[in-house]
Amino acid sequence: MEPAATPDAVRAANTRCAEGVHPQRPADPRVVAFYDALTSSYPDRGPRATAPGSPWASSPLHAAADHIQMRLDENCPDVVLETIERLAAELNLALLDLQDGTVYPPTVSTG
Repeated sequence: MEPAATPDAVRAANTRCAEGVHPQRPADPRVVAFYDALTSSYPDRGPRATAPGSPWASSPLHAAADHIQMRLDENCPDVVLETIERLAAELNLALLDLQDGTVYPPTVSTG
């Protein structure tokens, strides 16, 4: 989604995803870069994705043109969350916490 998307628009997009409705368009390069960077450190496929210590509660991650859905293991180390937050900020992506519906907009750079 665009960085200026409202929290309601982000939640509505998630609802559409849960219903199986995804945009038919080329993948957003920011989303691709996020997925590539995240899974280079925390693979979501192959033996490392399901090995003890993997941060994923389910894998592979759900990847679509405009979003990545991650289900984290309840024992996921804080460093994984910090990595997700850092990558989202670097790539100007919003985060949606599905546990409580909170939307964390992209961090605004002050230059």
